[in-house]
Amino acid sequence: MVPLKTDADGVTVWFTGLSGSGKTTISQVVADVLRARGYRVEMLDGDMVRQNLTKGLGFSKADRDENIRRIGFVAHLLARNGVVAVVAAISPYREIRDEVRARIGRFVEVFANAPVEVCEQRDPKGLYRKARAGEIKGFTGIDDPYEPPFAPEVECRTDRETVEESVAKVLQALESCGYVDGERVTVG
Repeated sequence: MVPLKTDADGVTVWFTGLSGSGKTTISQVVADVLRARGYRVEMLDGDMVRQNLTKGLGFSKADRDENIRRIGFVAHLLARNGVVAVVAAISPYREIRDEVRARIGRFVEVFANAPVEVCEQRDPKGLYRKARAGEIKGFTGIDDPYEPPFAPEVECRTDRETVEESVAKVLQALESCGYVDGERVTVG
């Protein structure tokens, strides 16, 4: 394993953006690259967390905030134990993202930025179609707001760049911040 800058200091890489913006795709590749470099990495995908950790929460603003708080708590536990916590969650509200950032400290915010029209075209889960048909209420980007970050460490324009270009930007930011080293891999 390649230790981070100190044995106990991990980092949280927080991907935020609309459904279908590319958060999960990019974050999974980033996690794979970091694992291949020898880092301890855990993925916290918003959909998986909702199925396993926050099942009882709905989609009101209060419930969405609590969902993000809980994901942030787990990410903080991981990061303080030397793990790279990679989070992919819509996390639509800026204030709660900022609260989580302040709690964790070592934090890189990645904005997976794609216009809602592009996300609707991708619509991997058919959710936009259902929201437009009125089958889903309070859907982020349709009838519930998404508040983009003011100053993310990384902005991936997923409508204009390849997955590889986005991944490279995230890795470069982690390296520039001193959270991970470049290509070094240690075996055993």
